[in-house]
Amino acid sequence: MVKGLYVLKSFDVIYGEAEREDVAKLIDIYAPPQTPESVKDNPSILRDAEVILTGWGGPKMDEEFLAAAPNLKAVFYGAGSVRGIVTDAFWDRNIVLCSSWAANAVPVTEYLVSQILFCLKKGWHYVRWIREGGAWWQRAERTPGACGSTVAAISLGMIGRRVCRLLQPYELKIIACTGNAELAAELNIERVSLADAFRRGDVVSLHTPLLDETRGMITGEHFASMKPHASFINTARGAVVREKEMIEVLRRRPDLQAVLDVTEPEPPEPGSALYTLPNVALTPHIAGAMGDECHRMGRYMVEELRRYLHGEPLQWAIDREKAARLA
Repeated sequence: MVKGLYVLKSFDVIYGEAEREDVAKLIDIYAPPQTPESVKDNPSILRDAEVILTGWGGPKMDEEFLAAAPNLKAVFYGAGSVRGIVTDAFWDRNIVLCSSWAANAVPVTEYLVSQILFCLKKGWHYVRWIREGGAWWQRAERTPGACGSTVAAISLGMIGRRVCRLLQPYELKIIACTGNAELAAELNIERVSLADAFRRGDVVSLHTPLLDETRGMITGEHFASMKPHASFINTARGAVVREKEMIEVLRRRPDLQAVLDVTEPEPPEPGSALYTLPNVALTPHIAGAMGDECHRMGRYMVEELRRYLHGEPLQWAIDREKAARLA
């Protein structure tokens, strides 16, 4: 029977009782769950591992780690971006790597759809208005609503695609900044430039991964060009946005609304205007999996492990190139 090991800090969070039971039927878990610290103190425990199940708080699989795990053939990462665990030495070993990035996309898209619809109603504006003693029946100058409004998606990766599909039952105009013309046609959405996405969107939703070419991609000019009473939502990475420039525009444009689940740095530095600007709704990176949603990520890896053992095509395999795109 294939020998396996759990190595991560968040063992119970990701691999629930049902997932652990199913894993035990598939492979021989020959030792109690380990952490990066425990395997560093006792590297010999890795010697027999052919499979490692990991996730948040997983080990950095560098030359030292890999030397202690000569039989390692496959790693199943029950979380999203694998950047924190992989190294060049790992890729050079040609070890199979699978990630639950698609499972983590599910709650992110649920969060996004809820916020897009709420922002189209100017929900955060009215929360603030009532709290500050505004008249109950006094409405904003313009409330877009969800009929005939325009939602702009920046990037059509896994999350962007899911968001566009989930919004299709609503009477919205969906536009997207994407280089994938075929996908845009499949989703029946209009392709636009980044500038046009910000200029035309009643809500602009950012889904772009953080890459060298996307760092600081969203500028103050983009925010300044937004239509009156528009909203911006970021569940991607804070560093894709030039935050200082965004803050300057939000100060000048109290009609705009920003919903930020990610920032740079994270959390924002003490004294950051993001904590106090009235037109910023700041959430502490909650869009991704939380609570029992995390078990979905573990479940994806259990099923991927089953496919691996049975020689079936893997659904969520990650190679060096894909890992860079999913950062």
